[in-house]
Amino acid sequence: MSFFKPKDGGGMTDMTTGSAYKLLIVFSIPLLVGNVFQQLYNMVDSIVVGNFIGEKALAAVGTGFPIIFMLSSLFMGVGVGATVMISQYYGADDLKKVGETVGTVYTAMIVGSIPLTIIGVLLTKPLLILIQVPDDGTLSMAMIYMIVIFVGMIGNLGFNINAGILQGLGDSKTSLLFLLIASIINTVLDLLFVLVFHWGVFGVAFATIIAQFCSWIFGIYFINKHYSCIQIRVFKFDFNKDLFWKAMKLGVPSGIQQALFSVGIMLMQSLVNGYGFAFMAGFNGANKIDTFAFMPIQSFSTAITTYVGQNIGAGKLNRVKAGTRAGLILSVGFSLVIAAATYPFSGYLMRMFNQNPDVIDAGVAYLHTVLPFFFLLAITFVYNSVLRGAGAMIAPMISSFVSLWFARLPIAYLIAEYWGRDYIFYSYAVGWIFGIVISVTYYYSGRWKNKCVAIRDPITASENS
Repeated sequence: MSFFKPKDGGGMTDMTTGSAYKLLIVFSIPLLVGNVFQQLYNMVDSIVVGNFIGEKALAAVGTGFPIIFMLSSLFMGVGVGATVMISQYYGADDLKKVGETVGTVYTAMIVGSIPLTIIGVLLTKPLLILIQVPDDGTLSMAMIYMIVIFVGMIGNLGFNINAGILQGLGDSKTSLLFLLIASIINTVLDLLFVLVFHWGVFGVAFATIIAQFCSWIFGIYFINKHYSCIQIRVFKFDFNKDLFWKAMKLGVPSGIQQALFSVGIMLMQSLVNGYGFAFMAGFNGANKIDTFAFMPIQSFSTAITTYVGQNIGAGKLNRVKAGTRAGLILSVGFSLVIAAATYPFSGYLMRMFNQNPDVIDAGVAYLHTVLPFFFLLAITFVYNSVLRGAGAMIAPMISSFVSLWFARLPIAYLIAEYWGRDYIFYSYAVGWIFGIVISVTYYYSGRWKNKCVAIRDPITASENS
């Protein structure tokens, strides 16, 4: 595969040869740094909002995220399907299909972003009311934030599509550059719009969409310049119906999973919202910290999906098993270290967002309950990432659905009824255990081995399986 490289000669990673540990670590480091930058500008939003606008604004910004994620999840799911297809076609040395897949997914994203924006704007207020956002100023600020984000949603979608394309090709470094650009722009504009122009929540949302749009456009320029077999033309609709339906087949289960997850999180947010804006603000602030702690798991999971996709495409199933084992050891190990390092400083970290003792206590209660069980989440994500990389999308969807809807949510509401608000977050660990059982069972059944969309050569595949 050495002939398929960026025009400048670097960036791509062939994950079908070499040590699984080394490949996953090298691929994950840029992803981890990139995730830090991405969450950094999200955290800057929360820090600026919480300290310079107030607790209600902090609650408003955080409470809208599950709704935004829910409505955009189907498009994100198709992007996940495309990433799997690109990694498998690249592993199979089918470069023509790589380029056609990119063109098809971009066409679907551009066309689909229009109804998504309209639906998002129209449903903002009803959905916020549905999840019991208090009408004490919090609701109006949440509406402003979400409407602005939906109007600029195309930048977010394009930004993520670009990252997925590169990750499928084994390039995790270039995405870091895109994230760095977005982070710097967002941070500067946050401070300008809030502290100088006094635009409040609108300014924070406006800064976010400008940063994402700039990074998306730069990503198109960079990919077109450095990757010879990919040419992204935003307004020239290259569409392959067969590839689109393959991407849908792979992506829709992931999109449904993310949508159901978002609805579930909205119900959890509704439960949290019932305890007032201080508890809401604490929960949302703690989620920012939680997201940082989750980054190594997320980075390794993305690396595993690409690793498995390329090796499935190359017909090297023996390497998939080695990668699964390496991914488990790395993800669980890092999750334990980070949880142990974060737990004793939870109170200090919460003070970055707000100085209200009630807000801090609510955030600490969440972190102290969830962090010790992070290794369970790591196990779930590794196995689900292996299955996605192989093209087996249904099992991860079922795992996530059962984990959230049959375990976490019912138990959270039960605990809230009988033991009180500070104990509801133990439901997370119970849900993760349910998810592990389903994912691990399917993995060891071996049925994922027949789900690939591309394979390099049948004879080579049989020799390596």
